[in-house]
Amino acid sequence: MDLFRKKSVDQLVSESTPLKRTLKTFDLTMLGIGAIIGTGIFVLTGKGALTAGPALCISFLLAAVCCGFAGLCYAEFAAMAPVSGSAYSYAYLAFGELIAFVIGWDLILEYALQAATVSAGWSGYFNKLLEGFGLHLPVELTAAYGTTPGVTTYFNLPGFVIVLIITWVLSIGINQTKKTNDIMVMIKLAIIVLFIVCTVWYINPANWKPFSPYGIYTFQPGSTQPYGIVPAASIVFFSFIGFDAVSSSAEETINPNKTLPRGILISLAVSTVLYIVMTLIMTGVVPYKEFANFIDAPVAGVILETGLNWLAFVVNLGALIGMTTVMLVQLYGQSRICYAMSRDGLFPKFFGEVHPKYRTPFKGTWFFGILTAIAGGFININVLFELVNIGTLSAFIIVSAGILWMRKTQPDVHRGFRAPGVPFTPICAIIFCFILICGLNWETWVRFAIWFALGLIVYFVYSRKHSALNEPGLF
Repeated sequence: MDLFRKKSVDQLVSESTPLKRTLKTFDLTMLGIGAIIGTGIFVLTGKGALTAGPALCISFLLAAVCCGFAGLCYAEFAAMAPVSGSAYSYAYLAFGELIAFVIGWDLILEYALQAATVSAGWSGYFNKLLEGFGLHLPVELTAAYGTTPGVTTYFNLPGFVIVLIITWVLSIGINQTKKTNDIMVMIKLAIIVLFIVCTVWYINPANWKPFSPYGIYTFQPGSTQPYGIVPAASIVFFSFIGFDAVSSSAEETINPNKTLPRGILISLAVSTVLYIVMTLIMTGVVPYKEFANFIDAPVAGVILETGLNWLAFVVNLGALIGMTTVMLVQLYGQSRICYAMSRDGLFPKFFGEVHPKYRTPFKGTWFFGILTAIAGGFININVLFELVNIGTLSAFIIVSAGILWMRKTQPDVHRGFRAPGVPFTPICAIIFCFILICGLNWETWVRFAIWFALGLIVYFVYSRKHSALNEPGLF
């Protein structure tokens, strides 16, 4: 059996789908911004500032450039083959079934772990919001076991509940999902703009000196953790993960040839500008070394420095909304990846069954939603976000390489959008992705290798025998 058998563009596009097409450019842009802006601003800026100093803004720009090059490649594939599955479906076109399965397996890891990781951050801000009203959850139910040194915790109840609520919204229909997301993203953006307007006056330019205390890449005495612009970019790359989930909505998009590329690129551009502005303000108000005192809530350090205590409630609300939209889009993307893999026979039919009323992959959405809620509730996942990064960067590399291969082998295929600068654009995307991968810890490589090996076992034990491309009587 050919492990690298491919699907054609016509074959992918012609596959019937019962999903409802309602998404427009605005909805896709909100979906992208909803996925991107959240954890990066409200959580990762603290660790990023300690890693790169004020040059963190350059780290964000580096990560954004990497995503920008990859985003152009995603946009071309999305316009060429507007189907669910994102990088999984694109790999099926370019490189065949085995590579497609591996990328789909990686994307499941990406979406599930990111949603679970973000649920932990969401829980922290929710507890602070409750404290503002004089309410307190039992400390044992505020985080997973071992999350906070010196504090006994067993279960992240708020994170568990919010993931289940989001799963319910996703399961009852794309219209409810897009309306919920659009409203929350608009509120989130308004709160971020308010924060910028209120705090920009407290910038002390002296805090930007030295601008890049650790250079591009370096190790500090007695530490195995790399410092500098590139390692910080490898960390904050997590902030940009999610724009690829926009391409998973292809089968629910009106006129996807035009709207998908616009949604991907506009959401990336808006998010990058906001990240850079926020980073400059935060490191300008608070000396970068002091973020060690606010590692889990760096925005709180800025508010404390400015004395704008009234802003704390607004920012907590913005953080909650921001992280909610991130989880919503990640869980949405995950359900669509599994739907596409199930339709191709690589996953059981259970994950591809569409609800007759809601027109969503109902069972698969709830299956992974519950698993993600359990992971966020019980597992200390502070160290796993880098595993999300390496899985996503690998998918970016495959998609970018896929554009090079498709331009060479299938130059006559209709493309509603053509990535500019090929082969320069995909080659740059691949190079930037490898640079960011090199900034990750070796433990991340080991974990990724284990997950990769598990995926190969699943493929050879189940998926290749049940593939829709199998010839009758092959197995």
